[in-house]
Amino acid sequence: MEFTQATVHDLLAGIGPGNGYLYLPGDPDPQELTDLLGDRYGAPRTLVLDGFTDPTVDESRGAALLLPFEDRAVTIRAWAYGDRWVGAGTARDGEGIVRPVLVVAHREVPRPPAVARGEGVGDDWVERLKHITGWTGPDRRPDMDWAEVESRLGTALPGDYKRMVETFGEGAFDAWLDLHQEPWTHLREDGLLIWAGTEHEDLYCWRVDGDDPDRRTVLVRSFDGEDVPFDCGTAEFVCRILTDPGHRFTMARYFDTHWFMNYREADEDGREDL
Repeated sequence: MEFTQATVHDLLAGIGPGNGYLYLPGDPDPQELTDLLGDRYGAPRTLVLDGFTDPTVDESRGAALLLPFEDRAVTIRAWAYGDRWVGAGTARDGEGIVRPVLVVAHREVPRPPAVARGEGVGDDWVERLKHITGWTGPDRRPDMDWAEVESRLGTALPGDYKRMVETFGEGAFDAWLDLHQEPWTHLREDGLLIWAGTEHEDLYCWRVDGDDPDRRTVLVRSFDGEDVPFDCGTAEFVCRILTDPGHRFTMARYFDTHWFMNYREADEDGREDL
């Protein structure tokens, strides 16, 4: 068997939308299957490595993928994809032979309650963003010295932006929307701070005015110099461009699922491991 994206599609279709798994012939390289799934769904989370299960694995981290194998899983990596968990790796079959496996399981997608914009909304939208990207890892930068950053910038920063940086760290949503670890000041003379950017050279900004940073809304300066304002905060804006195919700056037309690629882990390991 040769793994291709078409092969992966057919295998997943064969398993079906519900819970199921397949032992595959022993000759293909399981890493090829993992790489192809990574290209499709983003960076995986490791559930089992060399026969040892991550002790933090629970229902919210893909534990359902391990049920068919009991204690026979050797290496299993998982992806969150909508209401599905997808897993791949190796496990021992009934005869004790280690073989590549592909497994899917139902995933409960938590739905935060709808809230009006105001106090607490930033936190709510960050939680939504974690669900959208399948983020289950620990906070990457919980010790950010925001007092020092804000003192240097001469202005307070929105709480949802700070939580995004603390949660996800240095990297990019869908390996495309680069989250700045502190705002860039290149457009300060225009009254703007830049909190993110894209490979298309669009700049995502706030206009620095008013006393309450949590009331600042997003303004996009496009690659051709046009300013496009949006009546929403930072984390809400990211959620909307990830999921709304009608949004002017959408990524939903290009990706069926969404993830966050952490640059530090990608540099160290070659891939991100959530």
